[in-house]
Amino acid sequence: MAEATSGKGWQRIFDGKSLGDWQASVPKGCEISDDAVYVSKGQLIYRKQKYADFKLAFEFKLPPGGNNGLLLRYPGKGDGAYVGMCELQILDNSADQYKGLDPRQFHGSAYGMIPAHRGYLRPVGEWNHQVVTVKGSRIQVELNGVPILDGDLGKVKDFMDKKQRPGLNVSDGYIGFAGHGAAVGFRNIRIRD
Repeated sequence: MAEATSGKGWQRIFDGKSLGDWQASVPKGCEISDDAVYVSKGQLIYRKQKYADFKLAFEFKLPPGGNNGLLLRYPGKGDGAYVGMCELQILDNSADQYKGLDPRQFHGSAYGMIPAHRGYLRPVGEWNHQVVTVKGSRIQVELNGVPILDGDLGKVKDFMDKKQRPGLNVSDGYIGFAGHGAAVGFRNIRIRD
C-alpha cells in the first residue's frame, strides 16, 4: 500500500527551479526542465545535511536504456556503489542491453547485494513514484505503491563482485543521484529525517 509522502515531517529538498543545496560533480551532466532535474553523468549530491535514518520520496522518469543510482549515506566523494552505505539501482529493466545482468543490478536493488522484485516499473517515459526507507542497516523500497525490496545490508555475505563494501556500515552521509548515461529525470524529491 502506498505511503503518504507529504505533511508532517516531510521536507521538499528540490524546488524544481534551481539546484540550491545540491552540488553536481559534472555541472553539464544536470539540466533543469519542467520542474525536474535530469541527471545524465556525474553525481548530484544534496549537500545541506547528512542523514542517518530517513525516508526519501521522489518521482523519476527513465528514458530508453536509462541507468542511474540513488546514493545512500554517501561521504561526498568516491564511487557511491562502494564508499557509501550503498547505491540503489534506477534502471530501465526492459532495455535489451541489460537482459544478462545479475539480479542484484536491476531497478530498486541494493547494487550488487540484494535483488529487488521486478515488474512494477511504469513504461519508459512515464513518471514513477518511489519511497526509500533507511533505518540502521535495513533498506525498504516501495515502487508505485508496491514493496519491491526489504533487506538488511548487515546480513549480506555474498557480494556480486566478491568485494566487500567499505562503506556498508557508515552511520550517516549525504543522499544523491549518480548518472550513468542517458538523462534520468527526478522531481518532487522529499525527505523525512
